[in-house]
Formats: sequence, C-alpha cells, structure tokens
Amino acid sequence: MRVIGITGGIGSGKTTTCKIFEQLGVPVYYADVRAKELMTQEPLRSKIIQAFGENAYLNGQLNRTYLAKEVFNSKEKLSVLNGIVHPAVGDDFDEWLERQKAADYVLKEAAILFESGAYHAVDFTVLVIAPEDVRIDRVVKRDGISREDVMKRMKNQWTQERKAKLADHIVNNDGSKMLIPQVLELHKKFSKK
Repeated sequence: MRVIGITGGIGSGKTTTCKIFEQLGVPVYYADVRAKELMTQEPLRSKIIQAFGENAYLNGQLNRTYLAKEVFNSKEKLSVLNGIVHPAVGDDFDEWLERQKAADYVLKEAAILFESGAYHAVDFTVLVIAPEDVRIDRVVKRDGISREDVMKRMKNQWTQERKAKLADHIVNNDGSKMLIPQVLELHKKFSKK
C-alpha cells in the first residue's frame, strides 16, 4: 500500500484538500490532530509536564496557549517538544496503517512533513500552496489570533519555495484553480496499481 504525505504551510488549505480525498474514500491520518490527542494521554502528558512544567496543562487539558508561547519563541524548546511527540505519532501512525489494508493508498497529513524528515518514509508527497497573505488572513479568521502570532508560527516552518523543491505534486489553493479537479487528478494517479 502506498503512503502519500500531504503538507502545506499554516493556512494553505491542506485540511480542506484532505477532506476532498476522504470524500473519495481515501483514509487520511491527521498527524497534527493525533499529536494533540496523544499529548493529553500518558506517557506524553508526564513527559511534557517534566519538560515544560505544570502550566503545560490547565484543568486537566493541554494548555495550548502556554505551550505555543513557550515553543514558538524558542527553537530549543520546540525541538524538545518535537522529540517527545514525533516518535509517539510515528508509532500511532504505524498502528493506524495496519488497519487500512483495504485501501489502495492512504494520506498522511502533517504540517512539518519536510521539516521533520518524515517525507523520507512516504511514497509520494503533495504540497498544498497559497500566497502568504491569503494564508495569514485564513488563520487569523480561523483561530482568532493576531497576524503577529501567525507570523511567529510561519517562521518555524519552511517556506513554500523550499518545500516545493522536495514535493512530488503541488496543489494550488490560491483561488485561481479549483481544488476538486486537482485532487481528482492526483487520486487517479495514486489509485493506479
């Protein structure tokens, strides 16, 4: 079974693109969503508290605001958090993949597919792109955060141009092309045995 890695910078529309693939019956593993879920469970919870203190959790829930401020202002702290979370997500993905035997191919959605080196473990990569100003506006509206906070997050991700050099396929989500035909074309390619 082929594993297709799909990524894009914050606000690029990778989740929307994945939802179209799901409508076509393609299983999608959302690495970032699963990471957040795993961070509320043991053993990650204890490891995160040990690394970032009790403030990492508030009323039993992950204190994402606190953690974001900690890691997006420090490459060292971001590296520590990634060192805790990424191995657990990798194991969780492997278990999920075992349950997808009937699929021709699956998608692994991850915001930092290239930055983490995870693209080496997939058969093909898809990069969803959109102009930076469009992406910033989308995230400000979606998450209710400031432009400055979006820019801080973007600084921790590679540029679209850098990712594009490694991507096997690019989906343009700037509004100049419709998403569905682009996804259908890729689905046809990936479904070929």
